[in-house]
Amino acid sequence: MKIKLLQMASIVTLVGILIIIDGCNNADSKNEYLQKVLDNLDKIKYASYFSNNYKSAPYDTLMIISQIERTEVYFNPNDTVIASSYVKTLQTEGIKTSMIYDGKALTYIDWQENRITIDSIKSNTSRSLSLIFYGQIKTIIKYVLETKDSISVEIKDFKDSVKVSLYIPRKTIEFYEKPYIRDNPSLSENEEFSKYDIWINRIDDLPFKLRRNMPHETTLQIINNVEFNKKKIEDFKVSDYFPKDFAIGFKGNQVQKKDDLLGKVAPNWVLKDVNNNIISLQDLKNKILVIQFTGIGCGPCHASIPFIKQLINDYKDKDFEFVCIETWNRNIDGIARYCKINELNFKFLISTDEVTKNYQADAVPIFYVLDRDQIIRKILRGYSEKSTDNEIRDVVKNLI
Repeated sequence: MKIKLLQMASIVTLVGILIIIDGCNNADSKNEYLQKVLDNLDKIKYASYFSNNYKSAPYDTLMIISQIERTEVYFNPNDTVIASSYVKTLQTEGIKTSMIYDGKALTYIDWQENRITIDSIKSNTSRSLSLIFYGQIKTIIKYVLETKDSISVEIKDFKDSVKVSLYIPRKTIEFYEKPYIRDNPSLSENEEFSKYDIWINRIDDLPFKLRRNMPHETTLQIINNVEFNKKKIEDFKVSDYFPKDFAIGFKGNQVQKKDDLLGKVAPNWVLKDVNNNIISLQDLKNKILVIQFTGIGCGPCHASIPFIKQLINDYKDKDFEFVCIETWNRNIDGIARYCKINELNFKFLISTDEVTKNYQADAVPIFYVLDRDQIIRKILRGYSEKSTDNEIRDVVKNLI
């Protein structure tokens, strides 16, 4: 039976919050139950867990990107960025530590290049850091209990678990150590929203699943094999996770990666599209060719699509071709959906590990501009609207 708690003024005091409890224990008010969960979360000083992480393509709701990782997190009240230190270890390609944050720096471990990169983090750069499951949920619950925003909250009791659903209209809010309002210039206020669903285990009243739904992205995280308070932050040392004989560098002080392929004939490839059509680089001879290595889920890659479409249209009567090569994903149905939703008017191929390595596409987007002899005349890493657009246009114009 659904009870609208807004009608129970003697129990609910938060203005503008709609709360529905379906079958929940009536002895616990909404505030009391959420406070109970928050108190349990505050008792966690260390946690280790495995998580299945799913993510949608930009501006889609179908989750097509999946990753399995192990996380160790130490809750660190002295850290003003995310109030945590953590270690992330990928499980999908062997057990390899990939990212470490100690409150002072974010450290990346590159197992292909045998390289460690240390990136100093300032308090205003929390968006560079991973969202930590328990810390994120703590911030969400605090927001629900304290906000004066107009929000709606629904709590449903499924006996073995409780689902808490938060809906925020007209705002896109991320939750780090504090709520952060995301700017979406392409959306009107009426198009913006934030929706979070939290599943809580009734046995210990601790969360185990989180779904985040935004206009630009949907993510889902499910955790298991959890252990609490087995270690202390005093024993945490970043260097303990460094592989032996790896080169150590600092972001900003590293020598720019040399583009060994510049001025050389592009490495050949034979790849498939989502319809299983086989296309080779040799099929595109005698054309000016721009190749973009991309990743579904990469924001700058997605942002470049309008420019790419316009570039193709501008040179539709010339010997010009644009090819996009996907490096992050192998989900054929998901890639096909991405192509359809974004109405892509160019070849969208699926890379192999060998091709990605041959083109040094360890980060995306990266653009290669080839002349008619398939010699690489320009390499551009990253994407910045207008500046990248103009650079590519200038090179193509000179080669046509």
